Amino acid sequence: MNQRKRTLIWLSASFFFLLAVTVLGYLWREEALVTDFSRKNLAPCLRYPFGTDFMGRDMFVRTVTGLSLSIRLGVVTAAASAVFAGLLGIGAAVMGKAADSAVTFLIDLIMGIPHILLLVLISYACGKGFWGVAAGITLTHWTSLARLMRGEVLQLKNSQYIRIASKLGMTKFRIAAEHMIPHLLPQFFTGLVLLFPHAILHEASITFLGFGLSPEQPAIGVILSESMRYLTMGKWWLALFPGGLLIICVLLFRILGDSVCRLLDPGSAHE
Repeated sequence: MNQRKRTLIWLSASFFFLLAVTVLGYLWREEALVTDFSRKNLAPCLRYPFGTDFMGRDMFVRTVTGLSLSIRLGVVTAAASAVFAGLLGIGAAVMGKAADSAVTFLIDLIMGIPHILLLVLISYACGKGFWGVAAGITLTHWTSLARLMRGEVLQLKNSQYIRIASKLGMTKFRIAAEHMIPHLLPQFFTGLVLLFPHAILHEASITFLGFGLSPEQPAIGVILSESMRYLTMGKWWLALFPGGLLIICVLLFRILGDSVCRLLDPGSAHE
């Protein structure tokens, strides 16, 4: 089996697993809230693979629902961050030195502030909840991709065919649309996919700290925060399975990003 087939297999398997988690979690969002005190704090068994919590809620259903919410939030924030980064990165390098200097200063400013602190402040200022977390992640996760896009555009501006197009009288925006953007799409899509795991982890982190999603929502951060009170009582499954599945989803998004990178640019594949 060659490298391309293996990459496609990993890409397909990761995508369908994450899609299944997203769909099932959305369908189970009501069931995840069902309480039954007659079955509270049950250890993992055949009927309840992840056990039950202190309110008798099925932890498997609750974990999948929480991950589904995290993935949907990751889709919204990663897409918004990528578009924002692409517009700033390309625009800064194309529109001139003043715009480039302003965007470079903004990138350095955002990257100079502790990431989680800025994320918490923005989320809290926007009222927390789904849209508060989305705003926080979107406004703090665009910098690396914007810097990458800017660097690629600066290299393209010095290439021979861009100089020829400029001498033929093509405007900057036409050159960007016809000659630069098609070249930048592989980097853009790869950066977009790689933003997902960061978005999911940071959503879970600030929710765990109490500055993210509402405690009433079956989010992974909420589940892990609640589980901390019961670890000393021997209820290890309340943290182990949600945390383990969160790590698996993050790794699968990483595999998706690497797979997309290999397919779009085979020369970038690691040995």
